[in-house]
Amino acid sequence: MATEAVQPRVSSRAPRTAPAHRPVNRTAERIFFAGMAILLCAIVVFGFSRTYFAAGMVAAPLPNALVHVHGAAFTLWMLLFLTQTALISARRVAWHRALGTVAFCLPPIMIVLGMAGALDALRRNVSIHGLPLGASLAIPLFNISTFAILILAGWRTRRRPDAHKRWVLYATIALTEAAIGRFPEWTHFGIPAAIGMQVLLTVVLLLPIVYDLVALHRVHRTSLWAAGLTLVLAFAAVPVGLTPPWQSFTAFLAHYVAPYL
Repeated sequence: MATEAVQPRVSSRAPRTAPAHRPVNRTAERIFFAGMAILLCAIVVFGFSRTYFAAGMVAAPLPNALVHVHGAAFTLWMLLFLTQTALISARRVAWHRALGTVAFCLPPIMIVLGMAGALDALRRNVSIHGLPLGASLAIPLFNISTFAILILAGWRTRRRPDAHKRWVLYATIALTEAAIGRFPEWTHFGIPAAIGMQVLLTVVLLLPIVYDLVALHRVHRTSLWAAGLTLVLAFAAVPVGLTPPWQSFTAFLAHYVAPYL
């Protein structure tokens, strides 16, 4: 004779478990990320105002056509970043996704232009803040490498909005390092430009972490990894650039690669 398995009755009054994380206030989130987009665009415009934007962009007296194309591509990215953030704030998610498919065609071009621009500066013996050529080369190469890693992570997490928006935000923050280093006001306060750049960059990197702590009561894993990677590579560029192996690498590029750009 078959027997029925007796299932235990579950009380409808069983205590509910508390949510693992604090619910996200979408209005505050949209305001924060829109504010960050505006801030980063303002930093770029201010940093490159004298040499590029106020000089007429296309009419700016830049060294060569490569630098002009470089400036145009990176400016376009900032405009796309601002537009994409505005679309999310306006709750136009479908438009954001459609434009994002096109926007992500730009980073590979930017990465190539960033590396080519660094080698072109090496060819022209450009020194950043009086540093040796090896360290001056390491700064933009480390910077564009940071952008490449973070933007790739942003593409891979495009189906996870919480991680995606943070990866892309930090990738764009990494790009502002060049603009921060060109702030003319550092010398007015008697602050070495290299120190002022690192301090301000650190403050900007910490803003999403502060937002996470206030809004989520925790630091989002993406913010932690992205901020850490950006900070480590930014601070490591000059020390690595001063090492003998990197100096040898710089000499190789200066002799065999840079002259052919």
